[in-house]
Amino acid sequence: MSHNFHATPEDVATLLKVVTDYTYALDILDQYDHQVLSISNTTEEELYKINYKEAMWAINGLREKFGGSALFGNEKDESFQGSLAAIYQTFDGQYVYPSIEEKAANLLYFVVKNHSFSDGNKRIAAFLFVWFMEKNSILYRKDATKRIADNALVAITLMIAESKPEEKEMIIMVVVSLINSAN
Repeated sequence: MSHNFHATPEDVATLLKVVTDYTYALDILDQYDHQVLSISNTTEEELYKINYKEAMWAINGLREKFGGSALFGNEKDESFQGSLAAIYQTFDGQYVYPSIEEKAANLLYFVVKNHSFSDGNKRIAAFLFVWFMEKNSILYRKDATKRIADNALVAITLMIAESKPEEKEMIIMVVVSLINSAN
């Protein structure tokens, strides 16, 4: 196979622009491939602690806004309360998930995976994830742009839904890397 491509100055400029614009994403993928992804650039100061009563109020508001079925947000059991409690677990007096980003990522994960509702689990999980981030002042950057785009929110929610339980730790690190202050 012959490689007779001769790059023009425009080709080089385009390559450099794309590589520069997506360096962070490409680094995350490289760290993932080499299993060296870690949690960094996170926010410790918690402004808001999610609770069951307010979360259910928000889910009902979501149903009204989007005209969900009667089954939307209908709890099948008490696992949703368990998901909320799980993000505040402590061990030896320390949070298992110390940063807001880790709590948000685990909230998304638990609500998707626990299937607590008869209908709308992924939408509810994605909504609570961004709502929790907003209530903790990390959903938007200083320039008021979204820290996580709609397409990324859909992709990570579906990635979680399709993932195997043994992949949880790595998936949480990917999600945190996509919402941390470096992104």
